[in-house]
Amino acid sequence: MRLRTALLALLAVPLLSACINDGATYEIDNTREHVLSLIREQPYFWDDKVNLYLVVSRMPACMRRHEIGPGTAKTKVEIYQVPSGAFIVKAGKKMFATETQTCEGWAKVSEEPEGGMGKLIGTFRVKKGELTFVKEEGDAAGKGAAEE
Repeated sequence: MRLRTALLALLAVPLLSACINDGATYEIDNTREHVLSLIREQPYFWDDKVNLYLVVSRMPACMRRHEIGPGTAKTKVEIYQVPSGAFIVKAGKKMFATETQTCEGWAKVSEEPEGGMGKLIGTFRVKKGELTFVKEEGDAAGKGAAEE
């Protein structure tokens, strides 16, 4: 009986190792208390779909997890900051607006805001097999997908 259990456990390891469950963080004020974190979860190894979530946090005042929706393991998520201090999150063709004052604001954006997307802060993307946040250097307004 023990041998059978051990063999089943060993056979399950390759199946589970293909799943994705990771995240990366952008520290807004270069502190761990004020952050935007992207979480990726792949519930089934045979499915290419990855569920994406953004955790908005300004500790100790607030923290909230918002659903971006399905993507792939290679979906890039761009973070823009508008002059009001709010953020626009762009994942593929989907866009959302969020804020860190209460961490509750989360709204789907159907088209580019009237004042523009704001300044591109950086992009969550897979680099050398690992999810990471890559900050934009210098004047980033207007840059982004064309450089990818």
